Amino acid sequence: MLRTKEEYFEKLKEMKPNIYIGDEKVGRDDPRLRPGINVLSITFDLAQDPKYKKLATAKSTITNGVVNRWAHLPQDPYDLMEKQKLIRMGARRAGGCIQRCMGHDAISALSICTREIDDAKGTDYHKRFLDYMKVYQENDLVGCCAQTDSKGDRVKRPSDQADPDAYVHIVEKREDGIVVSGFKMSVTQAPYADEIFVIPTRAMMENDEDYAVAFAVPGDWEGVKLVTRPVWHRQKDDKDAPPICLTGISDSVVIFDNVFVPNERVFMAGEWEFGRRLAMLFADSHRHSYSGCKPAVSDILCGTTVLAAEANNIVKVSHVREKLTQFAGAAELAFSAGVAAAVFGKKTESGTFFPNTIYANVGRKLMGELIYHEFNLLTEVAGGIAATLPFKESFTMDELKEHMERFIVRNPNIPPELSLKIWNLVEIMSTSAMTAELLVGGVHGGGSPIMEAIALSLEYDFKTRVNVAKYLGGMSKRMDDDVDLKTEPWMKLRFDKDEK
Repeated sequence: MLRTKEEYFEKLKEMKPNIYIGDEKVGRDDPRLRPGINVLSITFDLAQDPKYKKLATAKSTITNGVVNRWAHLPQDPYDLMEKQKLIRMGARRAGGCIQRCMGHDAISALSICTREIDDAKGTDYHKRFLDYMKVYQENDLVGCCAQTDSKGDRVKRPSDQADPDAYVHIVEKREDGIVVSGFKMSVTQAPYADEIFVIPTRAMMENDEDYAVAFAVPGDWEGVKLVTRPVWHRQKDDKDAPPICLTGISDSVVIFDNVFVPNERVFMAGEWEFGRRLAMLFADSHRHSYSGCKPAVSDILCGTTVLAAEANNIVKVSHVREKLTQFAGAAELAFSAGVAAAVFGKKTESGTFFPNTIYANVGRKLMGELIYHEFNLLTEVAGGIAATLPFKESFTMDELKEHMERFIVRNPNIPPELSLKIWNLVEIMSTSAMTAELLVGGVHGGGSPIMEAIALSLEYDFKTRVNVAKYLGGMSKRMDDDVDLKTEPWMKLRFDKDEK
């Protein structure tokens, strides 16, 4: 079944109120959550649109029916690239994060890791997961991922924390399930998700056994509390607001207060050896998603910067043109890394196709390093007006209207009304609360920057590069003696062609 956005809205209204915004306990009909819900509505609209059916939906290997791509487990490079394209297109429409990728990356990680745990331990997690996924796909559910624990004292392991709830952990095992407790943080989209996926955030040791836990519960499950911070582009209601002002995002601290999770929803319960594996499967899949998301943010910033340059009548100035090429370089290099990650990915034993981790991390690392620079490019070209633009009402007040219309025009070919819309967009993109969310999320989404560096340092083939240098420097007689080209992913790609 493919739900419409209206059906999605109706189910949200039926969920129990367990959301806390400030000191208020609210339901999912709270208007402060609407900007984020509007983003999710884009994902439902795309799946219903015949024009985008092949992009936004897929044939499930579990139900054999057509499902929303966000609920589909990738089967080949094509699926990964379609996901990447869907993220970039959706994020352009949303003016930022499309938010559905967290749930998608969680089910991809769980599908792989549950099979690996079963193969090693003789458990039945993978069957549980596939049974769960059948319901998830048939009901076109929305999932979010709760990975990041509050972590407490950063130099101590989970089991060494003064407060055990610094990491979500098992407090009791029963015949019919487990009881869990703890805090997850920075959970995007939780207030308007049907399901919350919980997975580990780090490698575990044997003493951390109780902290090696993965499960899924409904967003309004008994004992689950969401302490939520909604953010959107403009705080004030405005019926004439442009589309970008209708979208936003909500992030939550998720409190698990002695929550019972039935066995059919438990996908890891003490297998500490797989804590790092599941954490990295999600992180690397999510970093591949960023190769669609962050190029979209670059697209938006680039377009806004061009408009600002035109409004200032400097679009043809050489240093401005050079700045614009920096947007192009960042966006398309990151997107290319995502394509490479898909092409050089691999089929896992579970059947799920997983992106190449080197290319996924390279693309994510590039965008994380450049996100502040891209916002700075917009600020440099636009000037200080982004932070000092008078309120909109000043431009319609009889006493000021004529003066303000002359004030706002820099380029004589752009009329006052259009000039004001451009500068309002610049203000929204560079000084709103959503700007700060995009900046911090651009750096830390998918893991802190050091995690990408760690992933590359552990998985990149530095030895081959050293051997190439030894050959060129006369320290090795033949490069082929020391360099195993089979380890290079780009050497594994083959294209068939007709021989004449």
